[in-house]
Formats: sequence, structure tokens, C-alpha cells
Amino acid sequence: MNKLGDLLAQGKTDEVWQRCCGFIDLGLDEFMKIQKRLLMEQIELLKRCELGNYIMRGIKPATVEEFRETVPLTTYKDYAPYLLRRRKDVLPGKPLTWIHTSGRSGEYPFKWVPVTKRQYEEMGDPFYSTLIFGSCRDRGDVRLKKNDKLLYALAPSPYLTGMGGRRIHEEGIIEFLPPIDEAEGMEFADRIQEGFRLALLEGMEWFGGLSSVLVAVADRFSQGDGNIDVKPLLRRPRTLLRLVKGLLRSKLARRPLLPRDIWKIKGILASGTDTQVFRDKIKDKWGVNPVEAYGCTEGLLIAIQTWDFRGMTFIPNLNFLEFIPEEDSRKSREDPSMKPRVLLLDEVEANHNYEMVITNFYGGALTRYRLGDLIQITELRNDRLDIDIPQMEFHARGDDVIDIAGFTRLTERVIWKAIENSELAYSDWTLRKEEVKGKTMMHLYIELKNGYFAPEYVRRCIHEELKKLDQPYAELESFVAIDPLQVTLLPQGVFQNYMLKQKEAGADLAHLKIPHINPSGKMIEFLLATGKVPVAPVNRRGRRRSRVPTGS
Repeated sequence: MNKLGDLLAQGKTDEVWQRCCGFIDLGLDEFMKIQKRLLMEQIELLKRCELGNYIMRGIKPATVEEFRETVPLTTYKDYAPYLLRRRKDVLPGKPLTWIHTSGRSGEYPFKWVPVTKRQYEEMGDPFYSTLIFGSCRDRGDVRLKKNDKLLYALAPSPYLTGMGGRRIHEEGIIEFLPPIDEAEGMEFADRIQEGFRLALLEGMEWFGGLSSVLVAVADRFSQGDGNIDVKPLLRRPRTLLRLVKGLLRSKLARRPLLPRDIWKIKGILASGTDTQVFRDKIKDKWGVNPVEAYGCTEGLLIAIQTWDFRGMTFIPNLNFLEFIPEEDSRKSREDPSMKPRVLLLDEVEANHNYEMVITNFYGGALTRYRLGDLIQITELRNDRLDIDIPQMEFHARGDDVIDIAGFTRLTERVIWKAIENSELAYSDWTLRKEEVKGKTMMHLYIELKNGYFAPEYVRRCIHEELKKLDQPYAELESFVAIDPLQVTLLPQGVFQNYMLKQKEAGADLAHLKIPHINPSGKMIEFLLATGKVPVAPVNRRGRRRSRVPTGS
């Protein structure tokens, strides 16, 4: 198969579109036929290996229906004896490489997952479809160009994003800033700094990374706009002109320099549960709407947002997709003996939440694997773009839902959105359920920037935003007289200190930060061990009357 870069060089953009984006033109029946055909190929591979026989309990399914009726649902615990030791001899397909998750479950430092050569090859086109969808205006509109530049803000291998970056690079279109071989060996901050230096010299068309990182990088860029050393640019008139034009745009707008003042970005690939929280900020700072993709280490890419920047469309040829209704998902986790309903894509309903279940294709290791992610089916088809495939958006991690008195179930995204909407300047936050005097409370630990407000003012601001975003939460107060939010303000720099401590201890990138939902007791102890936060007096509006020195 020709590289995408060769097709572009030959002007065959129609072929590039069809290879990368043609799946959105499938009818649902065609989608399901692909799913079932590839599943039967995978079943044959599972029958021939030790892991497959163990997971399928010696059963040899002859049909998709028999597979779904007889093969049990699995979790990583079922694979741990094989995959944690990275045993190649038991797998349905020979691994080309191994990648790992962040290990959020607490049971394993990482969850190692093998990736076969065929899986690796097949994931290339979907990765490129994210770039095409993020920049196109209609079907067939391919804005990729040979030697386009993309700033490397990815977590390097053995994370999925790093492997995806390597796969993108192999197609001969995108050049990374810094070059990918150099970038993979650099610390994140050094990589970003060097990437921006090169982007200033050479230009930049694409950017990608976690949504919160995209905002933070833009903020740091703005804060440093007065410290740009122009001497090296004097020999590069085009680069100097780019900078001068950007500075002029920001001065005329009477605001700090933003990335969109310097570069005309074609597209941004955003990932993470916070994309919907930061979408408007990313567009404001970078000048383009970010396209969102849903993927994971265990399933590579699962769904991609198209150019209307609304729901995501499922990818048919990387995993067999099944769906557990949310209520069944919750009950089966509380009672492992309960057998939940499991549906196919052509059986789901709009405006319902489901736990994802995947079976890898092409010799992958995971079979009827419960991801633990809750997604929402937003529409059964996208009428705006005439896509006849159900649309989805990420809802929550199954273990990142805060349940209050069985009355409301708040997700990380809703809580984060409420904090953002409060317009409080903050560095980071974490929240967990706690029992206080026999009552279940949501305890928010938050580090604010630039001085402090009274804790009650912070609590009230966020509480009011939660009421706007979640009707059941609002009804807790109005109908049941429950106000479950408690707030503790943290000293400035405490989250950064935790990251430094973890780094000094040799922790991996995935374990540097405290999770936003349900942190461990030891994490909270660390946050509280650095002392109390000085709080300024407040006026009747709840605002500080005087600035409080930080670090005291």
C-alpha cells in the first residue's frame, strides 16, 4: 500500500480521503458486516493460542452469536498473569511492540498491552483522519500538505500517543517539532520550549495534546511574549516578519500575545476528558476548533469527531464494539454474579449511557474487555453530515463518578466545567467523597492563583455553577435540603511540589499528577501537610479587600 505522503505528492487527495475518512459513508448494516467479519477472523486466532483458550474457557465459538453468548466479559485481572510478564508465546498474534496505560486502578503500576504489526499498520489511517476532519470544511476536503509541521506535545512511547506519533511520522507527511527521534528523549518542558523555538523559525500548521496542556502551553506562551530574543531572528526576515505581525495583532487587540497571532494553525487534535471543558479556550487561543478523538491503550482509536465538532463517529475496523447499559454496568460491578445485558451498536439508543466493551482485531490480546468507560450515544445518526452511524461522546470513567445519596452522579467533566465557569483562577484541584459527621460530602481541594478568596465564597461560586450544570444536584438543595460541597483551599505550589516529589522518586509520567476524582488518602495527606492558606478579608460581594502575600 502506498504511503499517504506519496499519494499527496501525486495529487491523489480523493484516495487519501477515501482511505482515511471513507468509513463515515458506511451504512450501519455495512458497518456491522465489517465488525462481524473481522471478529470471526479474530476468533480463529484466539482458538489457536493459550490466552484465547483460557479467556474463552476452551469453547470454540463458530458464530458471532455463540461468541457473545458463551465467552465471558473480562477485565485486566484476567490477563495480568500473561501480559504483566509480557509473554509473547501465549498471544493470538505476535506483538510488534508493547504499550501501557497509566494504571489508575491501583492494582498495577501499569497495564501492559501488546500491539501486533497489523494493528499498528491499521491505526495509521484513523490517526490521519483526525487531522483531516479537524481541518476540512466538507467531504473530500484534504488540507494536509507534505512537510507540514506539528509541535510534539505527546506522551512518548510506551504510551499510545507516542506510538501514534511514530505511526503518523511513517506516512511521510508530518514533520514533528522537535524531530521525533530527538523529542522522544527530551523532558516535556524542554520539548515544548524547543518546539516553539523551531515553530517560530520554520512555521507550524498542526498541534495536538491533552486539552488542559494546550491551554497551559498557550498561557505560558502569552506570559513570555515580552521576553523573545529577536537577535537570532535578524538573519531570518520571514521569521522576524511573522513575529512582528503577531505582536502587532496582539497590541492592536490590547491583550497578550496568543499562538493564533503568530501561526495560522490548520487543525488541533485534542484528547482527554477535559476537551469539552476547554474547547472555547483552545479555540480562542489557537484560532481553530479542536477535533476530539476517543481512544485508549487497550483499544487504540475507537471514535473520531468530524468537522461539525459535535459527536464522534465509531471506527469499524480496529475493535469489535459492545455496550453495557449504564444501570447494568453499575449493578454488575456491585454484584459480580449479576450478568449484565450487552448490546451491539445497532441496538443502542440515543441519549443513553453505556460502558464500552471491546474485542481487539488483528491478533490483539483483549477479548470482551470492559474498558470501564461510560460513553453517551448522542444520536443514532448525524443528519447534518449524513453519517448513518451512531454518534457518541465520552461521559465518564466508571470509577470517576461521584454518587451523592443516590440522587445525583457527577462526572469529572461536570465538576471541572463548574470550576471553569466560576471564573476563579486556579492551578489544580482534586475531589473525593468523604464522610463528615455521618454525612456524605464532596470535598474539593483546590489551589487558587494570585491570592485567595474566602473558602465559603469559593464554595458558593462552584456550588452555584454545579446547580446550573446538573439538575439533580440543584434538586439536592431545593427538594432534599442537602448541600454536599465542602471546599479546602491549598497553598500555592502544592500540586507542583507533589509532581516534583514523584519525579524525584522516579515515578513515570502517568503517576506524576494527583487524579481529579477520588485521590488516595496519602495524596490528601501530602496536600494538607504544607500548612494552612492565608485568607484575605472579604467584602459583601465575597471579594478580597487586600492582597495576601503568597507562600506564607
